[in-house]
Formats: sequence, C-alpha cells, structure tokens
Amino acid sequence: MALQLPDLPMFKIFSFLDAFSLLQASQVNRGTTIWSSPVQQFSIMHLATLPHLHLAVTVDLKGTVKVWNCQDRDPLAAFPISLACLSLEVCLTEDGPFLMVGNAEGDIYTLTVPELRCVSKVHAFKYKIDLLHCSPDMKWIFASGMHQNILPRVFFTERLLKPLEGESPQSLSIPFSSCCRACWAPRKTSRITVMYRRGSSRKTGFTTFDLITERTGDRTVIQAQQIATFLLPLHMESPIWMEAGDGNLIIFESGRYLFVFTISGHQLQRFDDHQRTIGSLWADSLHVLTTSMDDSLHVYMWEEEGRYPYLKSCCHLESIGSCLAPSCSVSKAICDNISIVCVVSKIQESRIQEPSILVMYSLHM
Repeated sequence: MALQLPDLPMFKIFSFLDAFSLLQASQVNRGTTIWSSPVQQFSIMHLATLPHLHLAVTVDLKGTVKVWNCQDRDPLAAFPISLACLSLEVCLTEDGPFLMVGNAEGDIYTLTVPELRCVSKVHAFKYKIDLLHCSPDMKWIFASGMHQNILPRVFFTERLLKPLEGESPQSLSIPFSSCCRACWAPRKTSRITVMYRRGSSRKTGFTTFDLITERTGDRTVIQAQQIATFLLPLHMESPIWMEAGDGNLIIFESGRYLFVFTISGHQLQRFDDHQRTIGSLWADSLHVLTTSMDDSLHVYMWEEEGRYPYLKSCCHLESIGSCLAPSCSVSKAICDNISIVCVVSKIQESRIQEPSILVMYSLHM
C-alpha cells in the first residue's frame, strides 16, 4: 500500500491495497472515497502522484505502467515494461512531468506524462534497479541496486529527458557498492548521502558526496567529491531507513531508537519514544515522523539554533486508528504543514492482512 500528499494543503490522498489490486482517491478531511479504479488483474506494486494535475501513476506486478486521472474508469495511458518494475520516480521539469522507471533487468525508462511516450531507455546495470531518486532541483537522478556488485550511478536528468542520438547519457559511478538507501540534501541540491552495508559483519556505513561539473571543451564532466564518511559501531542495530537533514545531518532509526548524526559520524541526538521497533521514517525540511510496530506515531520538528539544527520532540500518538491489538502496525505516515496522514494496518493471527485504515490529524503548533 502507499500514500502521497498534495503539494498544497491536504484535501485528497491516494492509496491502494495489494489484496484488492485497487486504486482509490479519498477526501480525507471528509473521510469519503471520491473515486475508485476497477479491480486490476495484477497487484499494484508502486504508486506516484501529481496532485496539481490530478493524476496518479501505478505499476503492477506484471510491469505495466498506467496513468489515471482519478475520474474515469479506464487509465489515460498504459505502457508495458519487461519484467518487474522495482523503482518509480516523478520528475517535474519546465517541459512538463516525466516518469522514471527502473526494472529488474537494470534498465531506466523515461516516459512522458500523461501520454507515457518513451523518450529514452538506458541500460544502467546488469542487475535490478531498486532505487531511483531525483535531486530537489531535478538536475540529477541517482540510480542503484542493492546487489553487492553494483556501484551507484548519477545521471544528468536532462540527458535522460533529451537524449542525444548516438551518445550515452552522461553519468558518474559512485565507488561504494552494496547501497541500501540514499538521500539528497534538501538545502544543498548537489549533495547526496549513501547508506551501505558490506563485509561479513554487514557493517553499516554512510558516505556523503558533493557533485560538481566542469566544462572540458564542448563536454561537461561530472565529478563526485567525497566530503564525509563513517561506519556505525558494531553494537548498533543496522538501520533500514534514513533521511537527510540540512545537508550536514542525517536521521536514521536503529531498533526502537531514532538518531541524528552529522555526516562525519558525530552523534547529536538520540530519541527513545517508541516501545517497539521503528517501522517507518519520513522527513521533510520541517517535520520528522516515526511510526512503530506498537501502532504509535511520533512527531518531531526542526529547530534552527546553534551550529546545527536540532530535532524537537512534539507529540506521541498511541494506538492511532483505535486499533488496540498488538498485531496492529502503522505502515507509513506523511505530513504537510497542516495535517498528518497515516495508514494503519491490522494483521490477524493467521497473518492475513485486513483492509487498512487512513487516519488524518490536524496540526496545531
């Protein structure tokens, strides 16, 4: 299942349930479903939205990309991609929106929206592409897989959108394999932090690069300057999620703890607000949300004081969605400046997942 907020104050939210292969658009401030797609033949695996255009994009288990206007029964367009699609990213440009899709064969497709016309197809790796991330200014796109033999690559977005005939798109390999997460710094748009695991002990490390360009004759050369790197202590449980702070900070979970570190490895803060393992982490330039397997949610806000911004704990919500059973979990929570929306999932003792609940809170801070 997935959900995504609009860019403006929240009115509509999109969600889907794998069990039903169904896409829905809901008016969350009224608690009503305003549109629903037909039941799909194959389970929906990924979702992206363009709220200002009232469009949603889905990719199903078979690898078919579809664009929906959330009004009509049938999709506006469909595009088949060979094998499973494992990553999906929307890129908003002056020429309109584009969609980047990575598949299990290591290909990156760039498609127009809403027509789903293929403008380029790049074979990036020999292995599947698990991660695609556009930089905040849309200048770069980061691509990687979690296979130990893959070195992440950064592409010029423009060369994927407007490929030159007979030329491969300009890209740069980052020399850190076994990448499992990556985040662009929101305030330093050419800075990216990569989380990786390697060695028999599966040590977790973080490395941060600044991307720079140099003009050599009639060609622009991409370079990556490593500015910081560190390994977590072996006694720390390996994180699954990470987010970037102002460009000098990273946030990640470890078990039931939330940590704020500098990119050079100095621990600034540790929070102990959950009783059970943190199951999801979400952040933007103002807020950080954590959810855990005990059906609880915690809200933090960035404060600008001192040398580094710091996180201020704001509130803790227990048993959201009135689901008191220990089998409940919150799958994801996201936020704008007005509201928080979260998905509460309940798993029965038989391990069958029931239909999820969308819960919204208003922020008064």
